[in-house]
Amino acid sequence: MFQELLERLGRELAAERIPYMVIGGQAVLLYGEPRLTRDIDITLGVGIEGLERVQSLADRLGLKAETDKALEFVRRTMVLPTLEPSSGIQVDFIFSFTPYERQAIERARDVRFGDTVVKFAALEDVIIMKVVAGRPRDLDDVRAMLLKNPNYDSRYVSNWLTEFDRATSGDNTGAFKRIKREQAAGG
Repeated sequence: MFQELLERLGRELAAERIPYMVIGGQAVLLYGEPRLTRDIDITLGVGIEGLERVQSLADRLGLKAETDKALEFVRRTMVLPTLEPSSGIQVDFIFSFTPYERQAIERARDVRFGDTVVKFAALEDVIIMKVVAGRPRDLDDVRAMLLKNPNYDSRYVSNWLTEFDRATSGDNTGAFKRIKREQAAGG
């Protein structure tokens, strides 16, 4: 069911000419280890000004908004949560507004499902997003992706994590270095 929904999303987003990338658990499945995921997260190359287009697209796909006050909710969270009723799959449309998100969308990788191309975030961008999210599950995802994909662009990842650290006073770079040290030590 996920693949069918991803294909439909890919076709509709392409027809609507909305740049996008699949992120989150679905992208981890592409680059890491199989794991349970109950949703599809899609970062869009439009800001809130594209909400009506996205709502129209969601309606055509049979996705039901999970909020009665979409504009207010999207203004507050930058996310339009929807649900595919027959499968129970949640599809979160994430509106982008940062230069990083726009660049990551441009770097998205084409993944073919039959005759349909679906754009997934590049490996490095999934790593960055997971490190920044920082939850234990996200960091486990990073470990799995690095083990499976040792030839990633470490400089790109480190540069963006450093930028996020500057902007937030976080320690994303330190978390990433710890993961790499653990793996180098065989842990």
